[in-house]
Amino acid sequence: MTTPIDISFAETDLNALREFEGKIAVFATEDGKMDAGARRANRLTKGAVARMLDAKGWGKVKEGEGFVMGFPAGVLASAVMVLKLPRRPSTDLARKAGASLAKFKGDDPLLVVAGNLNRIEEVSLGLALRAYSFTDHKTEEVAKPGPATIFCSKPEAVAAAAKPAMALAEGVFFTRDLVSEPANVLTTDDFAARLAAMQEIGLEVEILEEADMKKLGMGALLGVGQGSDAPSKIVVMQWKGGAKETPLALVGKGVVFDTGGISLKPAAGMEDMTMDMGGAGVVAGVMRALALRKAKANVVGLVGLVENMPGPNAQRPGDVVRSMKGDTIEVINTDAEGRLVLADVMWYAQDRFAPSAIVDLATLTGAIIIGLGHENAGVFSNDDGFCSAFLKAAEAEGEGAWRMPLGAAYDEMLKSEVADMKNVGGRPAGSITAAQFLKRFVKDETPWIHLDIAGVASVKSDTTLAPKGATGWGVLALDRLIRDRYEG
Repeated sequence: MTTPIDISFAETDLNALREFEGKIAVFATEDGKMDAGARRANRLTKGAVARMLDAKGWGKVKEGEGFVMGFPAGVLASAVMVLKLPRRPSTDLARKAGASLAKFKGDDPLLVVAGNLNRIEEVSLGLALRAYSFTDHKTEEVAKPGPATIFCSKPEAVAAAAKPAMALAEGVFFTRDLVSEPANVLTTDDFAARLAAMQEIGLEVEILEEADMKKLGMGALLGVGQGSDAPSKIVVMQWKGGAKETPLALVGKGVVFDTGGISLKPAAGMEDMTMDMGGAGVVAGVMRALALRKAKANVVGLVGLVENMPGPNAQRPGDVVRSMKGDTIEVINTDAEGRLVLADVMWYAQDRFAPSAIVDLATLTGAIIIGLGHENAGVFSNDDGFCSAFLKAAEAEGEGAWRMPLGAAYDEMLKSEVADMKNVGGRPAGSITAAQFLKRFVKDETPWIHLDIAGVASVKSDTTLAPKGATGWGVLALDRLIRDRYEG
């Protein structure tokens, strides 16, 4: 898997600036006040930093961004960046500064002179996340990125604070890698094997095969995958870092490729459906981060892995399937398959683990993109307190999330003449009726959140903390929710 760049922390040594070969970054405040590192860089470059700060352009530089000097005199570095940042930046601003450093760094070694800057661990997280690059299928030899060294006061304390942040970065990278992989590589077998390998870091991992699911009566999930040669699977990952409390359950949709089945999608853009396992990818990334940082909580992650293909055995529009719960579902549209997968996995999670709460994630509907674009995931919940806790966590981590409504009126749109329900309710309120469908598979006593991440799992342009493509949205927010609500 893609691993974060090597970031180390060391006691400040201003004498090292002259001889460092690579790139150097120093800091100054909005009003142009230089810290010790910037002052030393200014002396070495014969006043070039001061001239930069006196220029009119400095006022136009946004906080968290900077000016770059190429091949300045007086140092061996190929470039020096002066970042605009207050001494006590917010978490968002510190991560933004780290992302600016990553773009400035490229593949070169980087020396960051942070001194007494606050939230250096957040700067390092932003640096790590934005430096991501998925190159597994490039045939040209890819240069290994140079390391980053951060000079600071109390480097041991900063390194300790940054350790859980680097576990988070690895979890995000794991999610991004999974979402980025093509479907001929990330088959259901391969996906399950990658998750099983996380036993090495302390997770308990179990794989349910099709025979197991048939015994459990999972007709909804199995119907989705019956047109594919790839075997459907459920992977259960348990992290037992807490006491005896019941676990939080995370459930992810893992459709490794979605053609739409018999209700075939248009050809244009179908290649993007390699990311239709994004919900399962986020669950996997969160579980990896929890294990790496030794979280003091009990969490179980369950993912339903299927491939939705047309074929002689494929599910047809009009078929009726029976879920593990026992409810029957008329399949109106085979392209509304994710909710069928989640229905059985969610019910299994509750039946087996009786979790304290459940969060499901899925690239579920195009309708959520129409409503919220690519800035926010859709959030649906049956519990105001639980939902508020998640929204607070998402805001704290800078991951856009917006609560959407549920209501009995939307249930009317799911009525079927031949079964207990239909799997679609028509075009109006498509993301809401999908959530309302899932709500039928949540027990009354179970707090539940559904996250429709179709608009945020993979995007066509760079974001602050990620290059275009897979974002890993949700790993940070869910980890924060677990820290705030379950590790107290």
